[in-house]
Amino acid sequence: MEGKTLNALHWIVDILTKHNVPYRIGGGFAAHIYGANRPINDIDITFPGKYFPDILPEISDYITYELKHYSDEKWDCDGLTLEYEGQEIDITDIDTLRMSNKEETEWFQTKDKFRNFPSVSVNVDGTDVSFIDPRDLVAYKKELNGEHQLIDIEAVQRYIVNKGIQL
Repeated sequence: MEGKTLNALHWIVDILTKHNVPYRIGGGFAAHIYGANRPINDIDITFPGKYFPDILPEISDYITYELKHYSDEKWDCDGLTLEYEGQEIDITDIDTLRMSNKEETEWFQTKDKFRNFPSVSVNVDGTDVSFIDPRDLVAYKKELNGEHQLIDIEAVQRYIVNKGIQL
């Protein structure tokens, strides 16, 4: 894992922990933790939007896309993007996060669609980090398109089997 990614992870997790924000990291970063070996593009974090006011004073200098409602053919949510020392961090309000299904024919709330297993705590370079459960990560990534999603799904499914995690 690149140094810039670890630095950004430590920085944002310290802020979230300091403010008792119940967050989960998902996306390609979580897939990497569960065994995918493709490069990490960004750090995807979700938490309830009511915590944004608590952390905004500490992250405001790093905002590249302001906190607002975003909507396109795949996503409909409130969120913002940061850049810390060259590493992009996307933060999304889990309470507003909607996505379209893989075929882009219907919308659903992600917190209602998936089983929402408890977060998984993993020590990453000396820091305890909260991740989406691998079973929810696979279900989520199955609703996305792209070869990289298939690579992540295969790696995370292998992790689930190797760890003996019940489906």
